[in-house]
Formats: sequence, structure tokens, C-alpha cells
Amino acid sequence: MTMSENQRNLEAGLLLNKNRNDINECRITAVVLFSTFVSVCGSFSFGCAAGYSSVAQTGITTDLGLSVAQYSMFGSLMTFGAMFGAIFSGKVSDLIGRKGTMWFAQIFCIAGWLAIAFAKDTIWLDAGRFSTGFAVGLFSYVIPVYIAEITPKHVRGAFVFANQLMQSCGLSLYYVIGNFVHWRNLALIGLIPCGLQVVTLFFIPESPRLLGKWGREKECKASLQLLRGDEADVSEEANAIKETNMLFDQGPKSRIMDLFQRRYAPSLVIGVGLMLLQQLSGSSGVMFYVGSVFDKGGFPSNIGSMILAAIMIPKALLGLILVEKMGRRPLLLASTSGMCISCLLLAFSFSFRSYGMLDELTPIFTCIGVVGFISAFAVGMGGLPWIIMSEIFPMNVKVSAGTIVTLANWSFSWIIAFAFNFMIEWNASGTFLIFFSICAAGIVFIYAMVPETKGRTLEDIQASLTDFLQ
Repeated sequence: MTMSENQRNLEAGLLLNKNRNDINECRITAVVLFSTFVSVCGSFSFGCAAGYSSVAQTGITTDLGLSVAQYSMFGSLMTFGAMFGAIFSGKVSDLIGRKGTMWFAQIFCIAGWLAIAFAKDTIWLDAGRFSTGFAVGLFSYVIPVYIAEITPKHVRGAFVFANQLMQSCGLSLYYVIGNFVHWRNLALIGLIPCGLQVVTLFFIPESPRLLGKWGREKECKASLQLLRGDEADVSEEANAIKETNMLFDQGPKSRIMDLFQRRYAPSLVIGVGLMLLQQLSGSSGVMFYVGSVFDKGGFPSNIGSMILAAIMIPKALLGLILVEKMGRRPLLLASTSGMCISCLLLAFSFSFRSYGMLDELTPIFTCIGVVGFISAFAVGMGGLPWIIMSEIFPMNVKVSAGTIVTLANWSFSWIIAFAFNFMIEWNASGTFLIFFSICAAGIVFIYAMVPETKGRTLEDIQASLTDFLQ
């Protein structure tokens, strides 16, 4: 049988499964809740690492005598390390499992925090930041994928959004305690969620879809039974997983170049496009160096950080609720619109300040703009691209696709994180006008390209995207 015939058979099988795959709604069990909590401990570590560079800047530059360029390198090395973690994330998670990948990532996270805490010079400081970033690169792929694979379809979006919620919790915690705790002790505090995840991973099941892909059908069904409850009938869901995997096994073997075939074009464009929008909007720069933005606008950075800490968790909780109420697509549009307006306000604020106009009001505009930007980001754009990434790629290309999409995210995150301080020094108003233009273009992209995935099984979503260009 030729490759084109195999592909047609695969697509036909997926579409048949789509029509038969209306699996009954499942109740949310304690195992699903606990498994999600354990996995998002890694997201909490991610949030702590992201917030660390903002609150530790003054202490580190004073104690170790770092220049702006050296500290920009330190801050951006987390995203640079995440690029390398992203390269290996898909293969590692398929090779040693979702749980094994989280354990593996924590080795680098723990080593990174220890290196930063006891650093005597920039070499150890940068090595620790890079190591923590490598772990973040692994987490950013495996956590949303694991949660999407274990949760029932009607709550999948909300549960995967817990990834963003816990990132916000870690970020908020460090924005608060970073004003009072020495930067070395702050690094040691980062070890707490790492240790918690390492221990609790022993008590959660492996992803049933991954077990099905490995051909371990009994373990796949046992994992589903544990996740859905003893009284639940998991045979239909188990059969859907088995049949989908059989169809992919009968089709051509996946290679990274297969992603560039016409039938995967919609998924790839959506996945990469959302990740580029998430980073090129300036989110990494604002969150990593929020103190510098407040200072530039004349607003006290310690007060600004406390305000952000107070609103980030409620905003992320709001996103968690709305993701299943409004759906992915409307929430993405609302979130990007809010970021767009906030960037425009910041651009005007810095422009007025540079001309000595409205000196009494520009610090307030700066605060409103920063709080508005990060709040809008936390509600949607922060977590939704990862949710959609975990939903749109079929199992036969999920490894390659996840690697490319995650690598795209962290590559541009590194560029923004490294360049942000220099851009702010060059022209703060112009910097946020650039971000405003990107957010405006993003609204058009989301409206034109991104489908709604709320309330649909993974198999249904993937089948519809496969059929998109037919």
C-alpha cells in the first residue's frame, strides 16, 4: 500500500471515529484532581523562576556587581535554557513517560536553584538560571499534555488552565516575598514546590493515552478506571484510544518533516502562531523586569509588585472559570484585546513622561497599563496557547509538533527577555507601540485561524483539523 493510500485510510478512520466518539460525560474524581495538582507543582516552580529575576535584580546587581547587560543575560538564560528543554521535551516525554519527564525536569530545577542560592560569581549564577530554564522547557510541554490526556473533555480546558493559574501563584508569591527576603534565601524557597512534586509523583497514574500508544492496553484501561472512578464504564473511551492508535500505526510513521504536509498545516500554523503571539507581545519582558517598567514610569516598583501579586491569582482564577464558559476562542480574543489596549496606554504614558507632560498622572497610567497587561495576559493568552497546543495535534505527530511549537515559544521568549531592558532604555514608548502592533495583528490571526475546541474530545478535534483542507 502506498503512503498516500495509508494517509487516506488514516483520515477516513479518524472521521469515522469522530462520529462514533461521543463519550459520555465523566464525573471529576479525586484522582483527577490530585493528579492535576501534582503536575502543576511544576507550573508553580515555573512561576517562581519567572518572578525571581524581577524581585532579585537590585540585590544581585549590588552583591555581585553585575551590569545591566550581565543581568539581562542572567534573566534571559531561563528562556535560553527552556529552548533546549523544548528540543528534547517531546521525545523525552514519549520515551520515559509524562511522570518520568516531570521527575527528570525536577533534577535540573533543584540543581538550578541550589546553584543560584550559593553562587559566588556570574558563572554559577548563569549556570543555575540555565538549568532552571531547561526544566521549565520540559514542564511547558509535558504538564499541559499530561493534564489534557487524563481529564474528561467537558472540563479539560479548565484543568489545563490550572497550569497558568499555578504559574500566576508562583509569580505572585515571589512578587510579594521578594520585597522582604534576600535573593539567596528566595532561591532556596524555590526548592519547596520541587520537593513536593518529586514525592507526590509516586502516587499518580501515567497518562492512559500514552500507555495506549505504548501498546500496554491493560495498564491503559487500569489508568482510565482509576481516573474515572471504580463505577465508571471506561470501555468506550479505552476502545476509542485503542482504535485511534491502531489507525496511526497503520498510517505512515511520523517524522518531523511530516508536520509540513498539507493535512497538518492548520494545526502547525495555529500552534506556532499562538506561541509567537504570546511571546512577541512582550509578555516575558514585562514579567521578568516588571520592576524596571514601574521605575521607568515613575511608579514605586515595590508597591507595583504588591498590586500585581494581589490581582494575578484572582485574574487567573477568572480565566479558569471562563475557559469552559466562554470557550477558548472568545477568551483569546478578549485577552489579546486587553493586552493591546494596555500596551497603547503604556506607550502614551512613556511618551508623555519623556516630554514632561502630565507628570502627576503618568505614574498612575504606568501602573494601570502594567496591571492591565499582565491581568489580560493571565486571563487568556498566558495559558490558552498551551491548552490548544495540547489539543490540536494527533498522537502520531504530537512529539514532533510539541517540540517545534515549544521551541518556537522559548526561542522568541529568549529574544524578548534579553532585548527588553535595552529596548526600554532605547525608547520605552516605541517599545510598547511595537507590542501594541503585534497584539493588534494577533487579534486578526485568532479571529481568522483559531477554532473552538471547548467540549470536544481530542480525537474529534484532531479529526476535524485533519479534514479542514479536504
